[in-house]
Amino acid sequence: MKIKSLYISAEQKNVGTLFVSMGMMDILKRNLHRVAFFRPVIFSKNIRDNDIDFILKRYNLDMEYQDAYGFDIDYVENMIASKRLDELINQLIQKFKKLENSYDFVLCEGIRHSSLTSTIEYDFNMLLAQNFGSSIINILGAKEISVRDIYENILIENENISAHDCTHFATFVSRLSDKKYLELKKRLKNHDFAIYLLKEVKELDIPTLEDVKEALDAKPILFSPNDNSRVARNFKIAAQSIENFLNQMQEDDLVVLCADRSDIVTAIIAAFYSKEYPKISGIIFSSDTQIHPNIQKILLGLKEFNLPVLSVAADTYQIAKKLTQVYSRLRVNSERKIALALGLFNASIDIKVIEEKIVTQKTEVITPIMFEYKLFEMAAKKRKKIVLPESGDERILRAAEIVLRRNIADIILLGDENEIQESAQKFGLNLSEATIINPFTSELLEEFADVFYSIRKEKGLSLQGAKDAMAHINYFATMMVHLGHADGMVSGAIHTTADTIRPALQIIKTSPGVSIASSLFFMCLKTKVLVYGDCALNQNPNAKELAQIAISCAKTSRAFGIEPKVAMLSYSTGQSGEGADVDKVREAAQIVKSLQPDLKIDGPIQYDAAIDKSVASLKLPNSEVAGEASVFVFPDLNTGNNTYKALQRSGGAIAIGPILQGLKKPVNDLSRGCSVKDIVNTILITAIQAEQK
Repeated sequence: MKIKSLYISAEQKNVGTLFVSMGMMDILKRNLHRVAFFRPVIFSKNIRDNDIDFILKRYNLDMEYQDAYGFDIDYVENMIASKRLDELINQLIQKFKKLENSYDFVLCEGIRHSSLTSTIEYDFNMLLAQNFGSSIINILGAKEISVRDIYENILIENENISAHDCTHFATFVSRLSDKKYLELKKRLKNHDFAIYLLKEVKELDIPTLEDVKEALDAKPILFSPNDNSRVARNFKIAAQSIENFLNQMQEDDLVVLCADRSDIVTAIIAAFYSKEYPKISGIIFSSDTQIHPNIQKILLGLKEFNLPVLSVAADTYQIAKKLTQVYSRLRVNSERKIALALGLFNASIDIKVIEEKIVTQKTEVITPIMFEYKLFEMAAKKRKKIVLPESGDERILRAAEIVLRRNIADIILLGDENEIQESAQKFGLNLSEATIINPFTSELLEEFADVFYSIRKEKGLSLQGAKDAMAHINYFATMMVHLGHADGMVSGAIHTTADTIRPALQIIKTSPGVSIASSLFFMCLKTKVLVYGDCALNQNPNAKELAQIAISCAKTSRAFGIEPKVAMLSYSTGQSGEGADVDKVREAAQIVKSLQPDLKIDGPIQYDAAIDKSVASLKLPNSEVAGEASVFVFPDLNTGNNTYKALQRSGGAIAIGPILQGLKKPVNDLSRGCSVKDIVNTILITAIQAEQK
């Protein structure tokens, strides 16, 4: 039987309740349009609940904050103390049922163990799940508990759930060491209910500079938004000599000192630029002391100085005391931690089994969030190697880390390893799992030049010319894809479209039966995803080329789960217009129909008739495409490029692309104004294309 709600219950402290809620919400939002989040009991109605705030913002849920909780602890305790438990349960059921009746699914997160009192019983969560009719996910922590005790707790909790006549969805065991993980896995070999084991990831417990800044009420002196995600592994008080301080300095230290210690500040700057010293996480100046103007000039004048500097009013002793009480929080903008957490979650569970249990109905609605999560799911099916030539760009490195942390693809970075690792340390990134290849010293360089020479010698290319070409990182990366050292390539953050595509056309070339490479954008609207082609590559295609673009767009559309209904766009619909531009589109549509008679396609057709059913009923009443088009093929680059940008900038659509299609192996281009998120999405799409090839 399909279920419409889940109740997450954790009977211990610090076992990762929000972590599991986020993982489950990720799965739900991939499959369902309207999902609600509900916490029956929160700490206080006067303090905004962190978990509710996180889930509502992270997943852009269509609900108000006040609808996402029942009551606070004080109200619940008063109701129970007044022997009005049944009334309380009925009130909570009413709030829950209101959500269940309005949404496709409700994910509930139970009362925290730390909030349980002598008044609120241990089994209160079980009682609520029972009355909500929700299946239960229970979370057990493994930290500082023996494997035997963990195993017994699993069995006891399972019996407890059954005793309350509740449906047991799954048990999550969190914070397992590698040793405990292996031992427990062996003990649970023949269990008959779903158990998922989550390993301990120490970095999830390490506070970030944002945690520190908030806890100490620190003022930024030199600080960028990206610095919030830097981790502070250790705290160091710099009260000794320069020599002793440098000897004790470690990677990702947060250093506390008085600003008048100009000698230490100067030493930190020098060490930060030296390859011989580890990179610290940041500096805190104590007692609101002012840095010497000359030292401040040095700091402000340093090129690409990526070391955060904060100031706190308290003295060094008070700061040190407060730092011991700074805890790690999962925040909406904690992209590095979120990527790490979701990577662990998805690697530890059986997503297909969970989806089969929870999906209550199929929907034609595809929101941008649903589509982007679907990309993660599709890309993760078979891990592919994606080469990123532009390792000198900070956005590329940040995107690479997110992809690696989410276990989506293997990343190859091109460039000098020392320089890349130094950049990663400056930006506070961990790229240890990336493969780094220096094209200029690689043993592959000579082989690549020989292969390129053999491909292009009939075009007049000399061997020296081939060697010179391979010295360009995009040519080297493209040859890696061509010869199977990588499955796909993403470039264009700092190079032109021509720099990215030209090597692909010369080396990889188009697939058999494909006469022209082309591009498309996935245009994510509020409740649907449309395909626009070709908006980035071919300037003025003729009828045959336009037909090939339409066929390629339909194929790509279907590969990404969008059923193609192709509209060949023009300023005229049906037989109403004449002229060379309309005739080209009409001819292209006929060519597609003759080559692929089963494909739903119509043209020439105007945009309003293609997208709007009421207009379609007047202009093309018998069309299978009019009013329902999902793929829009523009007659030329001018029309397509302007239309997608107008919809993106004025219509609020999210544009994913350009995605190149028609090549034997995937190579994709980025806009030079791309964001980290754009790069991640393009890497995902490239990995999916590689799998389909």
